[in-house]
Amino acid sequence: MTEATHRRSTHAARGVRLPRGARRAVLLEAAQDVFVANGYHSAAMDDIAERAGVSKPVLYQHFPGKLDLYLALVTTHVDVLVETVREALASTTENRGRVAAAVGAYFDFVDREDQAFRLVFESDLRNEPAVQDAVERAEQACAEAISAVIIEDAGLDSEQATLIAVGIIGLCQIAARYWLRTERAVPKAEAIERLSRFAWKGFAGLPLTHPADGPHAADVD
Repeated sequence: MTEATHRRSTHAARGVRLPRGARRAVLLEAAQDVFVANGYHSAAMDDIAERAGVSKPVLYQHFPGKLDLYLALVTTHVDVLVETVREALASTTENRGRVAAAVGAYFDFVDREDQAFRLVFESDLRNEPAVQDAVERAEQACAEAISAVIIEDAGLDSEQATLIAVGIIGLCQIAARYWLRTERAVPKAEAIERLSRFAWKGFAGLPLTHPADGPHAADVD
């Protein structure tokens, strides 16, 4: 039992009346557990209410339907991903460090205990327009953040820089999910270092306007 699940069970057992915001958070946590375990289509509002320790009418007071619950979770998690990537890129002005930080951001997101990445990257509801829009907006925001760095340092136009940024995102996302699927066969720090080294070799091949940027700028091995 996770700490969040224990907290929900404690509230339910004691009949604690939570403030609306706190109750909403408990409901979202319960919904995430059910969606991650069963997928959207197999998840039932009855199961979510039971896991949260509330009645279905209480659940519906906060969320009119299952899709509303799912969208609230997806929107929250894609916002977290975008902010994590932006913070990673802002954590250093050294190009190689930026690459490593961006790779690490995706590994950290995939490695979260709550498995939020499954709702974003592996959703069985990706064809739902509202979900698709939320995920695509996040992907675009991450691509814009990365492409801005590429434009600044390589002097490429927006279209070229965005194409490269999308490639980096795909590399990070797929590799991080594979790493998790193989039960972290490679230690996390080593996986990030190896992948960022690989990505850096390609990034360093661009006509950088700041080639002497940082102590490792010339080191592409």
